[in-house]
Amino acid sequence: MATKQDVNVNIKNIKLNKEGLIPVVVQDYESGEVLMLGHMNPEAAEKTFATGYAHYYSRSKKAVTKYGESLGNTQKVKAAFLNAENTQLLLKVRQKGKVDVEKNSFSAFSQQIVGEYNDIGAEMFGRLQRIITDVKNNPEEGAYTSFLFVRGVDRIGKKVGEEAVELVIAAKNGEKNGVVCEAADLLYHVMVLLNAEDVKISEVCAELCKRNR
Repeated sequence: MATKQDVNVNIKNIKLNKEGLIPVVVQDYESGEVLMLGHMNPEAAEKTFATGYAHYYSRSKKAVTKYGESLGNTQKVKAAFLNAENTQLLLKVRQKGKVDVEKNSFSAFSQQIVGEYNDIGAEMFGRLQRIITDVKNNPEEGAYTSFLFVRGVDRIGKKVGEEAVELVIAAKNGEKNGVVCEAADLLYHVMVLLNAEDVKISEVCAELCKRNR
């Protein structure tokens, strides 16, 4: 949460558009998914940084509201950035609930209209972590991930070991497609194991960063 001194600095630096607002891009802190585009006026920005929870200005209602207040959802601000011109704001938040409730979608940007579904890098791991957590909290009968959680760490750990061996074998045999598939299996089971131990991928990344400064 920002201190009062931080609030003064941020509010002073923000440059508003002709409507007296600043556009706000909102991104999930863990997965990197873009959640929504909102707007803030000075009051909304001040409340956001003072409380640590996102507040937005509704142009239709002409009022400032805390995000998701009517549904019991929240966006806890983990980090905030201004662009070079101080005319746009980026919030990285830990979101509770879903942005598009009607479509049951975590993000408002759920309709992909160009390209193929192909997540790459850290965003993919963050999204996979969210999906695995959702399955853990809401078990699905017959689902493999639910089965692993029921069997516990011993079973999950065994699968991690098996997939690691299969990856090495595929690599020694020079099977590129096999390496891709076995690596995917290994990473998936590692993510399930992390989740079973309540370890977030961001914690692992932070440890890697400490080792590779």
